[in-house]
Amino acid sequence: MKIGIVCYPTYGGSGVVATELGKGLARRGHDVHFITYRMPVRLSTFQERVYYHEVTPLDYALFDFSPYESTLASKMVNVVLKEGLDLLHVHYAVPHTTAAYLAKKILLAKGIYIPIVTTLHGTDITLVGIDESIAPVIEFCIQKSDGVTSVSEDLRANTYDHFDIECDIKVIPNFIDMSRFEPDDKDHFKKLLAPAGEKILIHVSNFRKVKRIQDVIKVFQIVQQQVPSKLLLIGDGPERGPMERIAEELGVTEHTRFLGKQDAIEELMAIADLFLLTSEKESFGLVALEAMACGVPVISSNAGGISEVNVHGQTGYLSEIGDYEDMAQNSIALLTDEERLLQFRESARQRAQEFELSKILGMYESYYDQVLDKASQITVRT
Repeated sequence: MKIGIVCYPTYGGSGVVATELGKGLARRGHDVHFITYRMPVRLSTFQERVYYHEVTPLDYALFDFSPYESTLASKMVNVVLKEGLDLLHVHYAVPHTTAAYLAKKILLAKGIYIPIVTTLHGTDITLVGIDESIAPVIEFCIQKSDGVTSVSEDLRANTYDHFDIECDIKVIPNFIDMSRFEPDDKDHFKKLLAPAGEKILIHVSNFRKVKRIQDVIKVFQIVQQQVPSKLLLIGDGPERGPMERIAEELGVTEHTRFLGKQDAIEELMAIADLFLLTSEKESFGLVALEAMACGVPVISSNAGGISEVNVHGQTGYLSEIGDYEDMAQNSIALLTDEERLLQFRESARQRAQEFELSKILGMYESYYDQVLDKASQITVRT
């Protein structure tokens, strides 16, 4: 099968998922063509059957903003025609689904029917997509997709709540490549960050308000008063400065490390004792799954699809959004009970294995076959 994948090439969850999906499909014998404005960050090395097509923005003095959707649609058309793609899989509806629909109409005029699968990832529905300036267009293009998937049951429900659509949305969860998270002895690394044998709590995000990182720091302040510990904050974004000030105000700066963006977060995850995720919105919680793959229990809010990943009382604990005191008490309960902590570690890793990449790849392949079978019955008129 020849598959075109359209995604954002950045560190964001949708781009990472799309890239890892494409690489996995290529290893199973499919030809995968990435179409985006920059090489995806996870395509750092050559891989057989993986191809990249750059979308070049149109720079013209008349435009205050480059018409990216038009240039993206044109590139899709060109790649479909040149490479003979069977299907376009677009990740994150804004603006990829709109551009794909335009490309589809152009190709129809040439007697070619290219089916489109749209995968919804979260804020493309719950935040950006519902903005009244673009909502009608997004709603229309989702409805016109040949297949629609979402990464969680919660996001599926939100999509039906926000948009007037009748198409069936298939839930195919995010996944993890467990081979990236094999247990390893990193005691020497841990001693560098916690030289006195302190417990390590960790948080990873893009430092936006929706992540409620202030709650992470408040949790840590309470924990640190009872359990000698360190807090590692990985990532960067608009909230980093305010969070550094909060850490100083709460008196935990000495025990908190802001590490910025890191490529190999699994190495840092592997030395952690707990992962903190306090978001007020989270369509799936991929970073929590990565922590669990490292055998790290998750202390989290119950926002969105997190509860579909983190099992309360087994792989970690869930609390109401903003209830940092409950999160802190749950953290202390685990950190002061080594036997229970070990049980949660093992349960977390076992739970993560349920989302192993090979299992999810099969779900996508089966769904592609359904979409292609349905598309083959459509008569193209020019």
